[in-house]
Amino acid sequence: MRVLLLKEPREGDSGPDPYIQELASYGHTAKLIPVSSFKLMSLNTLLDKLFQPDKYGGLIFTSPRAVEAVNMCLKVEERKQEWNSHVKDKWNAKSIYVVGKTTASLVQHLGLVPLGEDTGTADVLSQFILDSMSLMYDFIRKICC
Repeated sequence: MRVLLLKEPREGDSGPDPYIQELASYGHTAKLIPVSSFKLMSLNTLLDKLFQPDKYGGLIFTSPRAVEAVNMCLKVEERKQEWNSHVKDKWNAKSIYVVGKTTASLVQHLGLVPLGEDTGTADVLSQFILDSMSLMYDFIRKICC
């Protein structure tokens, strides 16, 4: 059977799209058709915030597009060097959450350590974050009290 997938294709060298792979394993042929377009906005604001990790409690990457925006901010060589020399370590000292394995893989290429790659949806990720925070608060209460 031929299947039409209305979604963005995977970009870069992250391997074949998992939907196409899964459908092929059942003998189906799939074709991807992108159904939306996007334009990254406020990159200067994002850049400023990325280099102020002390002002934030962590990061949440909701899609590969979010990681792409960060990559675009780091294209300037001086900023990339600053990121690699000390900024990414400050972020890695905090929680960095992602939705899905593809986003997790892209975040790892930034030098960051993601949490939640097995969640797959925003609903599941939000519960994962709440559960993680609850465990952390319980731990702190045991130490302090």
